[in-house]
Amino acid sequence: MTADEQHLWILLRELDRSGNAEFPEGYDHAATRARFDQLVAEIDAQFSCTSKVERDAPEASYHGWIIIPVDATASADFITVIVSNFGDLAVVTLGNPMSYDKEETDYLLDAADHSRITNILSRLGYITVPEHLSWADYDGVMNLRSHATSWLDRFFFWT
Repeated sequence: MTADEQHLWILLRELDRSGNAEFPEGYDHAATRARFDQLVAEIDAQFSCTSKVERDAPEASYHGWIIIPVDATASADFITVIVSNFGDLAVVTLGNPMSYDKEETDYLLDAADHSRITNILSRLGYITVPEHLSWADYDGVMNLRSHATSWLDRFFFWT
């Protein structure tokens, strides 16, 4: 495991101890929505497209999804960006989440596409969680085991 990955695990475990499954203490929905909308606008501009966006995630650990159409990318499938309510976390997936393993994603997700997305995320203050790391079994402190079987579930799918 790299130093960056170790740092990310420390952050995930720290966020997990927040005591709330849907959002952390001090969560500001209006500010999170404004930044998410800016992310959508920048992705659409960068890829010259209109992404499919899901913004309605009541009682969920994620704020929204952005789906970049395949015809706007050099990748083999559409690209999904999911933004969590926690710690400015975002995950980038090829196709639907968990559709491709790490090796397939490395091969099929165009490096330039991935770089453009992660640069936008970084510039806006998001922390990109590598999808394959988020697949690890959820072993955190929250009592979510009936709903969250992986860290991806915990921060990006829990409802």
